Amino acid sequence: MNRRSLLKLMGAAGLTLSNGRLSRLAAQDAKAAAPSPASPPGGVLPDVVWVEKGEPLPLLDAALNALGGMKRFVSVGDIVVIKPNIGWDRSPEMAATTNPDLIAALVKECLKVGAKKVRVFDRTCNNPRRCYASSGIQEKAEAAGAEVFHIDDSRFKTVALKDGEVLKEWPIFQDYLDAHKVINVPVAKHHGLSTVSLGIKNLMGVMGGDRGSIHSPLEKKLIDIAAAIPPALTIIDGYRTLLRNGPQGGRTSDVKLTRTLVASPCMVAADYAALPLFGISADEVEYLREAVRRGLNRVPVKNMNLKKISLS
Repeated sequence: MNRRSLLKLMGAAGLTLSNGRLSRLAAQDAKAAAPSPASPPGGVLPDVVWVEKGEPLPLLDAALNALGGMKRFVSVGDIVVIKPNIGWDRSPEMAATTNPDLIAALVKECLKVGAKKVRVFDRTCNNPRRCYASSGIQEKAEAAGAEVFHIDDSRFKTVALKDGEVLKEWPIFQDYLDAHKVINVPVAKHHGLSTVSLGIKNLMGVMGGDRGSIHSPLEKKLIDIAAAIPPALTIIDGYRTLLRNGPQGGRTSDVKLTRTLVASPCMVAADYAALPLFGISADEVEYLREAVRRGLNRVPVKNMNLKKISLS
């Protein structure tokens, strides 16, 4: 039984799961997607993959191969949500939104291994039509075969946060909850409040309600919610990195062409591994320290099995 079926069954019975249990179910989902993933020499798959010096498609291919292939994460018949950052009315060169070529390639990979549907959406900060168009994501994801649509405010469901320290419930977009598998695909960028915006912060794009109120205290409220909705796979788009004036940017002088991709089944480990793009440590990122304190990481982040690949 996959995560969606179990949650529906428990919902009908009036039951809920703790955040820790939801996290374990998400991890089990990923493992169940391919009981025998293609193992690298030595038979041990890395916790995190860092691939550099490449274009979006080769970066993705190398990362997926190192992690055992897309079949490890997506099964035949799955409804998959790919969650990019489409929050701002910015072109890809501004690095405020996820690279559209990466999203298109991911859509194709999911469909190639048998996904029934691939859905792409985000709760934007600027006008959604302009964000979807300016980012290039709508055009390229649709051309690749995805269903791309705007978030409907009527389609949020309140989710109990059993282990929340500040928040005890929060509305989450129904289509995110209904997915068999979620692939979280943030762009790597600076953020004025959270220091960086990576995998965990990207989940704010499926959160309803007054998102501004989440920012105080950000590290606790963000982890309260994120712990309940973990993705199966996090892929951090570091092809371009926004180093200053995030999260919306607006000047190419704030952007560095870093030609990197970081991927992991553990979103906390992915965020940790991506910090060298900014030249900072985890001690400077409060929400990451909070995530580890709560046990949201599935691997030991300070001793993770990190595989680095250079394509040149």
